[in-house]
Amino acid sequence: MNVQVLISAVVRQVTVLIAQLATSGGARAPLAQVANQVFLELAAELENQGVGRKVSADMFGMALRTYQRKVQRLTESTTVEGQSLWQAIFDFLSQKKVATRAQIMKRFHRDDEAIVRGVLHDLTESSLVFRSGSAENTVYRVATEEELGLLAEADASTGVDALVWATVYREGPVTRGGLMKMVALRPPELDAALDRLLADGRIQRETRLDGDLYHTREFLVPLAAGVGWEAATVCATELSACCAWGMAPGMEKNG
Repeated sequence: MNVQVLISAVVRQVTVLIAQLATSGGARAPLAQVANQVFLELAAELENQGVGRKVSADMFGMALRTYQRKVQRLTESTTVEGQSLWQAIFDFLSQKKVATRAQIMKRFHRDDEAIVRGVLHDLTESSLVFRSGSAENTVYRVATEEELGLLAEADASTGVDALVWATVYREGPVTRGGLMKMVALRPPELDAALDRLLADGRIQRETRLDGDLYHTREFLVPLAAGVGWEAATVCATELSACCAWGMAPGMEKNG
């Protein structure tokens, strides 16, 4: 049996079914979270079947560190329901302004400590959160808009996108004019960043008579792979996940 042919056939059938369900009765069901959800479920199922993380990462076409980061970013917080652990920790730091590692661990005591530490590490690596001190006395704070602006200067496209995305997440729904006042970018730079973020699905635009509004329900820290990594991996995630869905009920796997 040609596994790739079977996968392609299953993907075609499942995508048709999803599209029909999402639009049945004139509805337009939101699908933004589908890729993230199925990625996590498929990753968990592979682990349950004894597949190591290195092998799972290879199956998704990712480096091991990239795979681990994606799992960490998308894992829903046990402490804060309905939010990824990344979002929950970032929001907590934004509200607290300054927090020690001990305070963060206490706040997210229901979540796996290793994953919380991993999220904190990646947030600081991204320069979206700064830290000082050591051990449990380490202090964390969210980068200011001015500091994110320096990030934009250091790396033109990646930095600008991170700055605009973070601002939309924090301040949205927000108009283009509102963003212009907050991020201090030239109009062409802002428009180009908005176009990239919209194209990747990282932000959404709501068209109104009095002006478009930009908003986002997620804020995912950009990885070292650069702008476009998220969009590039979503397609592979959806295909793999759809295959898993299609094979789940009553189908036997070879090998």
